Amino acid sequence: MNRTDRLYALVEELRACAPRRVSARELAARYEVSVRTIERDIGALQQAGVPIFADVGRGGGYTLDRSRTLPPLNFTPAEAVAVAIALARADGSPYSRSARTALHKIVAAMSADDGASARELAARIRFLAPAEGDDEASVPAVLEQAVLSRRVVRLTYVDRTGAETERDVEPVTFTASGDGWYLTAWCRMRGGRRIFRTDRVRRAALLEETAPDRSTESVHDDIPSDYVVRPLEFV
Repeated sequence: MNRTDRLYALVEELRACAPRRVSARELAARYEVSVRTIERDIGALQQAGVPIFADVGRGGGYTLDRSRTLPPLNFTPAEAVAVAIALARADGSPYSRSARTALHKIVAAMSADDGASARELAARIRFLAPAEGDDEASVPAVLEQAVLSRRVVRLTYVDRTGAETERDVEPVTFTASGDGWYLTAWCRMRGGRRIFRTDRVRRAALLEETAPDRSTESVHDDIPSDYVVRPLEFV
């Protein structure tokens, strides 16, 4: 059994046994590898976002939170690659890190044969990018968390003239355009709605204060007449 198949089998084994704990020695005997190999495999799965928990000592072992994992999925290899392409385009967008862990979970939940076929097809997909130039700036993780938890965030922001300011803002929405990603928020320094380019945020600190609930519709009430704002479709 190759490593990819073994990783998939480990997830299925732990899901089937949950909530019972399974020791590394049991797993090593089942898959005819060393305990150290199992420990490395479990570590790789945990880093990929699979919710595997470990207890040390006598009677300890590994267990998997079934409520936070996917059963085997009926994704075709082409569907899985289509998802991978969409997620690859998420670099520089909010939750791009979560996109990568989501892809790992999808592939881990596929059957071993379909997963292998998807990887083979993915190897024939290429992205063309300039050899030089600045990489697209990633949205700071703290901004992602600020929108997710609706918390006030303190920004150090550089505007188009190069002026740097520090301000507390109440995040409302992320908006994408052809120029990049923007954070729309209520700016307490200006006393009104402001739009911040995420690649101009130099520092961001999440504050303890919960932001007031502000309508997502009202923050887009002055867009140009030849543009429309479309929400993310999630069906």
